[in-house]
Amino acid sequence: MKELESPLPPIVHNQVSEVRSLFQKYVMPTYGRFDVALSHGAGSYVWDVTGKRYLDLGSGIAVCSLGHAHPEITEALIEQSRRLVHVSNLYYNAPQGRLAERIVSHLAPGKVFFSNSGAEANEGLYKLARKFGHDEGRFEVLTAFNSFHGRTLAGISATGQEKVKKGFEPMVAGFRHIPFNDLAAAREALSPATAAILIEGIQGEGGITPATAEYLVGLRALCDKKRLLLLMDGVQCGHFRSGRFQSFQRILEGFSGATGFLPDGLSMAKSLGGGFPIGAFWVRDEAHGVALSELLGPGTHATTYGGNPLGCAVASRIFDVIEREKLADNVRTTGGWLQSELGRLVQTYPTVVKSARGVGFMLGFELQPREQIPGMSASTTLPSLQMVNRLHAAGVLTVPSGGQVIRLLPSLNLSLGQAKEGIALIEQVIAACA
Repeated sequence: MKELESPLPPIVHNQVSEVRSLFQKYVMPTYGRFDVALSHGAGSYVWDVTGKRYLDLGSGIAVCSLGHAHPEITEALIEQSRRLVHVSNLYYNAPQGRLAERIVSHLAPGKVFFSNSGAEANEGLYKLARKFGHDEGRFEVLTAFNSFHGRTLAGISATGQEKVKKGFEPMVAGFRHIPFNDLAAAREALSPATAAILIEGIQGEGGITPATAEYLVGLRALCDKKRLLLLMDGVQCGHFRSGRFQSFQRILEGFSGATGFLPDGLSMAKSLGGGFPIGAFWVRDEAHGVALSELLGPGTHATTYGGNPLGCAVASRIFDVIEREKLADNVRTTGGWLQSELGRLVQTYPTVVKSARGVGFMLGFELQPREQIPGMSASTTLPSLQMVNRLHAAGVLTVPSGGQVIRLLPSLNLSLGQAKEGIALIEQVIAACA
């Protein structure tokens, strides 16, 4: 395979140390950054400032749905920026209405609110739940252990991971956590204050754990019986990453009793904008005899930049490309191949890889405990971080999830050839650890 050349020359005068020093001096240290300074990209490849090429299997943590520097995204940005970049939501604009129609057509009758991020979209779901239960004194939202719902104060309160909460107590009231994929635990956790249950279709930050079909259908029945909202966070696992628009649609394919399944509200972001900041949440028209999509009326929710014409034009163009190039089918076929190859690595290198799991292009492989991996350093650095750094050296970008799991979240247009290249590089690194 001929190596893809960089579309731009390396910035040889601007080494990693120089970029790093700028960050250390001027940027808040809120991220644990890898020692890589990226310069530019093309498709599923990126180059650092020294000219080294990487196969990007992380796509900005499931964001770059069409890869890097996709010409149609560039065209959409240029075309719309010549017309209208921003207009207040005090007025109508056609790109927002058309994008909302597009989203609704992939779900069911309902309405959409546009935000700027996934965390902001989830904030809208919390407010929807409180508005729904307000007159009955219900405000509580149950979420799952190992979930992740964003970094706002309500987001970390909703997130079922203690590490994100430290130093920010007291938490926002009204959130409790339950075991994921455990219907009995959900049923037992209900209280008179409970208004909604919020889960991810596939837990991403929690280690790539899909919900089971039985769990989803059981939660729907439970919420119907107890008059609760069933809300889903599709920020990372949504937008065709599973091979369907939303992960619940893929998980429930062919499952008896799932006909007509719908959540009451669903958040999205990341791949929706392909790198342009945009988020949204969809609410179904009616639930429990309430016009749910009308609950948040004028004055109840707002955001300055949400639904701006530029972002909506980009997101609509991404829909065009995904549908025209049948990228959902690519996710299913190439993702299926990747999943089988990860399973092979589990069998071939059992001292290094413990398990593999996921759906479509949201995959993960779990490492054995550090002390059991022959070639792993005994340092305090987490196994996942050690593995990601070794993969960087080999020329591939992946994303850690906790201390043991490596995530593969490639662009939806990743080719089979690129998938084979990625597996070869990953196997090379794993074999050196065995």
